[in-house]
Amino acid sequence: MDRIIEMAWEDRTPFDAITYQCGLKEEEVKALMKKSLKFSSYKRWRKRVESCRTKHLKTRSVSIGRFKSKAQKHITGNRISKSSY
Repeated sequence: MDRIIEMAWEDRTPFDAITYQCGLKEEEVKALMKKSLKFSSYKRWRKRVESCRTKHLKTRSVSIGRFKSKAQKHITGNRISKSSY
């Protein structure tokens, strides 16, 4: 759950990557964030997500490459790092 929250906070990690890697849809990630964060932190995160074009692949610029967190190398079975979008 901590890794999902970390991925959701990262601006360059799209919801599609979270779905692919963890199996949670965007609505489920939002519900998890609402349940896990303080209300003020959740509101700040939602405001960032709404204005962030990199969280959705359809609105993402082609010039933005895939982001790989330093913590990702420790995750076993990480399918997203072995394929491209």
